[in-house]
Amino acid sequence: MLWVGCGRGLAFKSGHVIRRGVTAWTLRGFHRWRGARKRLKAVPMPSVSISPFVAPQSLAEAQALDAADPLAEALAHFSLPEGVIYLDGHSLGPATHSALARVQAGATQDWRTHLIRSWNDAGWIDLPARIGGRLARLIGVEADEVLVCDSVSVNLFKLAAAALAVTPRRRLLVEAEEFPTDQYIAEGLTALTGAPLERIAAGAAETALREGGVLIKSVVNYRTGAVADLDTLEAAAQVGGARIIWDLSHAAGVLDLRLGARGVSLATGCGYKYLNGGPGAPAFVYVRRDLGEQLRTSIQGWFGHQDAFAFHSDYAPVSGVGRFAAGTPPILSCLALEGALEAFDGVSLTAVEAKARALGQLWLERAVRLGLTAASPRDPLQRGGHVTILHPDGYAIIQALIAQGIIGDFRAPDAMRFGFSPLFLRYADVWRAFDAFAEVLESGSFRDPRFTARAKVT
Repeated sequence: MLWVGCGRGLAFKSGHVIRRGVTAWTLRGFHRWRGARKRLKAVPMPSVSISPFVAPQSLAEAQALDAADPLAEALAHFSLPEGVIYLDGHSLGPATHSALARVQAGATQDWRTHLIRSWNDAGWIDLPARIGGRLARLIGVEADEVLVCDSVSVNLFKLAAAALAVTPRRRLLVEAEEFPTDQYIAEGLTALTGAPLERIAAGAAETALREGGVLIKSVVNYRTGAVADLDTLEAAAQVGGARIIWDLSHAAGVLDLRLGARGVSLATGCGYKYLNGGPGAPAFVYVRRDLGEQLRTSIQGWFGHQDAFAFHSDYAPVSGVGRFAAGTPPILSCLALEGALEAFDGVSLTAVEAKARALGQLWLERAVRLGLTAASPRDPLQRGGHVTILHPDGYAIIQALIAQGIIGDFRAPDAMRFGFSPLFLRYADVWRAFDAFAEVLESGSFRDPRFTARAKVT
């Protein structure tokens, strides 16, 4: 017997809805699903793997999931071009109506009309903390523990440098498969501080943390979509007196992170991927409240001073996470991010995470049936919001899809990434996109020379 559940109150048997009223795919993890299965009807099924994320087997089933989707209304927030299925929200989220409106108002009313008075009259001075407070719910921490500032690269540097100063064993750790900028920041920091840098193999972080140091680690791997075992690594860090700087870039806005409850103390993430804050949107920093007075930023800017407009010569940091501010915030970009976050108002992060994984499962299962090689975990509970398929002609295939209005992205040498942002994507969208993907592969249309010429940005 296989207990089948997918969608809000839907289970499928041979293309038919057999039970309503139970949400299976929104459950966090197999242990919760197993407890809920008693409330689902038992359905005899052919030999398949047991999973709480049962992908639809037809367009009709995908449309049925859309009809019952608790996130369906979120699509109305987005300003998407007609005829486009956007599978690249893991790299750059699309515009929301509110983000565009906030930028327009900020430029034409606040900046053009009120000029410098807008720092007070329009509340520009409080934007970084105010947006940080809104972001806090999305990563599961307190409102006064998050600040919007700078870029992920700069914030990784600030947090890692601060952590090195209070960590018993003064060394930097980074996995060889980590996102390149995280590795580059570690290299630069070791050159400045003299702290040794150790590149460790994938999967070796737990052992390394038990021996101390500062690890820079992504929650979701940028290439494969694999999710780190956050709880195990934090426990290992406690044993070894180590610190982890978590990079949330491919996790914030698509996973139910609950960082505070899981003992995470330091993290940064970007605002332009699943948070939809726009190109170049500012990043954010999370510093657990009890560390806010212990850590000292290595980039001491005037916006992090406790009395910035007194213009003292000596630096005195503001209390808490605010000390990690440096220079003047990019106001128009901040306004875009603040507007974009309205799409998350009232949204369950459990539902967001579950739908992202269910959409990814749809794509992954169909890809495997075609005999394609997946770099992403087959188990949806081990995966974030994107799925990676490997192919030697991956770049050309992505370009052929883009020509049809289906936008994914490519990472050298052979990785095709497809992101499943759950607020604006529908199951039927993903089903149709995969149909087009399969047709491009079968027809060989990607071999057209116009699809093989590499652009600067891939």
